[in-house]
Amino acid sequence: MTTAPPPIDDVAALQARAEALRSQLNYHNYRYYVLDDPEIADGQYDALMQELRAIEADHPELQSPDSPTQRVGAGPSAQFAVVPHRVPMLSLANAFSPEALRSWYERIVRLTGRDIRGFTVEPKIDGLAITLRYESGKLTVGATRGDGSNGEDITPNLRTVRTVPLALHDAPPRLLEVRGEVYLSRAAFQKINDERMEEGQPLFANPRNCAAGSVRQLDPRISARRPLDVFIYALGEANGWRPRTQWEMLEGFARWGFRTNPENQRCDTIDEVLAACARWESRREALAYDIDGVVVKVDDLDLQAELGAIGREPRWAIAYKFPPMQATTRLLDIGINVGRTGSLNPFAILEPVKVSGVTVRLASLHNDEDVRRKDIRIGDTVLVQRAGEVIPQVVGPILTKRPPDATPYALPTACPVCASPVVKPEGEAMARCTGGFERCVAQRWELLKHFVSRGAMDVESVGEKLADTLMRHGLVRDVSDLYDPERVNKEALVRLERMAEKSAQNVLDNLELSKARPLSRVLFALGIRYVGAQTAELLARAFGTMDRLRSAEAADVEAVEGIGKKIAESLYAYFRVPANLRVVDRLAGFGVSMVEPSTQATGPLAGLTIVVTGRLPSYARTQVEARITDLGGTVGDSVTKKTSYLVAGEEAGSKLAKAVKLGTPVLDEVGLEALIREREGDPDAAHQAAGPQAAA
Repeated sequence: MTTAPPPIDDVAALQARAEALRSQLNYHNYRYYVLDDPEIADGQYDALMQELRAIEADHPELQSPDSPTQRVGAGPSAQFAVVPHRVPMLSLANAFSPEALRSWYERIVRLTGRDIRGFTVEPKIDGLAITLRYESGKLTVGATRGDGSNGEDITPNLRTVRTVPLALHDAPPRLLEVRGEVYLSRAAFQKINDERMEEGQPLFANPRNCAAGSVRQLDPRISARRPLDVFIYALGEANGWRPRTQWEMLEGFARWGFRTNPENQRCDTIDEVLAACARWESRREALAYDIDGVVVKVDDLDLQAELGAIGREPRWAIAYKFPPMQATTRLLDIGINVGRTGSLNPFAILEPVKVSGVTVRLASLHNDEDVRRKDIRIGDTVLVQRAGEVIPQVVGPILTKRPPDATPYALPTACPVCASPVVKPEGEAMARCTGGFERCVAQRWELLKHFVSRGAMDVESVGEKLADTLMRHGLVRDVSDLYDPERVNKEALVRLERMAEKSAQNVLDNLELSKARPLSRVLFALGIRYVGAQTAELLARAFGTMDRLRSAEAADVEAVEGIGKKIAESLYAYFRVPANLRVVDRLAGFGVSMVEPSTQATGPLAGLTIVVTGRLPSYARTQVEARITDLGGTVGDSVTKKTSYLVAGEEAGSKLAKAVKLGTPVLDEVGLEALIREREGDPDAAHQAAGPQAAA
């Protein structure tokens, strides 16, 4: 049966409603993504978006390029069109020292013949320069910098970036072109590389390359899946608007809905500028994204025009560059670390090189597959990068500098520590030593460090150095020896270097306190493969005692909500090894608790397994997980068929994709609260809990 089209008045009303919805959604996007100050809950936003989607689906003729529904990305483009920049996108001269920055200042003082006061200092985002063109407040063109005169039209891709406004507010100029930088946060970059590693794809070298690759995809849907951000910092063309200063320009951008960097600052004198640059050099890692310096600009725009440019570099601005976070050096050899589960972790032995002011001699190589995929060879010149306190990493070889005698890496067939055979299970990235902690001292050492750590048995006085000393002096061979009074006692401890009687007593007191840790902490401390802290809690709750758990069949373990086959088989295998049982028995014999208190969960979420992922608007993920646990629910590590709900925030990633694939109900933060109220008996909460699930 067909229905007649709606009367023209209804279509007109729908068009007005669609325009109103677009305006509201663009405003709330600005509040959420630019100001980080939302005015409505996610559930309300989702309801507005659903209504607009429904209108545009039923009436495609009412769709608009500035609609928030278009951020998902259109179909693939065959190629990028060329966009000429009517106002060239200039590059910047660099200063690599305070002296060079002061020389730049003295040069512009000589050129103008007067003292110059008033500068802006802006963090130099390590991303991809773009330009955005708006006509009558609507985004019409987005392009790359290209060669400064011509760029590539990537408008569909830039429409997917949440912090790129599709429509401006507060009466912008009729024609407005702005310039900025597209970038990825470090967390988003790491997540993308983790997913690529799981899929066997090449890794991005750094966030800048990843961001550039993301916005230059021929398929905008790929861009839409990556959590890109943008900061706006410069003006191209503008009809009817001429700010007096750079700072006034930035304020105008923010007023119309653009995201400007809140870390920008004004300085009066060059001495203040130098002090600001020094502060940024020391705190650059405090930011969530990479910067490779700061940009210093003369604030007065008339003075900028007077100074002009030399070639493609303006005289009125300069980039003060920090020491590089990347450097090249020679790979002298590849060594192997053996982890507590026997994993063989290759690392690079490098010709010493300074990276970001730190001398680097060793760097991570991830795993054997990554070494082979990147074709890293001993003798290669390699690119090394370092970010903050993170272990330096080898990005890849510089193939143009490869010597003819560069040696391909071969995974050892025997453990370099204990000579036990090395195996590489099918489908796994890591090769493993088969010696176990009985034969492999490296595994024993790593397990001991893990056992006493804060998240495990939390033995305060036994840190990494003392653990090493205990093993070297033969007092501790396996973790159960820690509690053996014949081996670890005051007399034995005070004989160790830097150990006085009081320190020895503190060690013994803290070991005694650790005996009362619940079963979940003991399970995690044992270092059983695949058994993380949350998994240990699930198992401890389900079985209650170590005796019940060690006698369980793999099928019994797998029957626990939140536990998969891989974990169940690993746990079952662990308790079939005599050496492991000996350690567990000795721990119990020395008084270590093997019981989980309060194993019966009560509360409105009892019986539910809930996984939390992504960035939530109001609370940290750990806070939400603690609330779920307090209300009797079980927090899962990963989405499985037994997962009751997934609570998903921004940048949810692979867990959200798996939940959709399995048909697992998905909630946002508002939906979770509605679910709690519904299970507490609130009759009005049911429809609120259902909404986000349907939306997902």
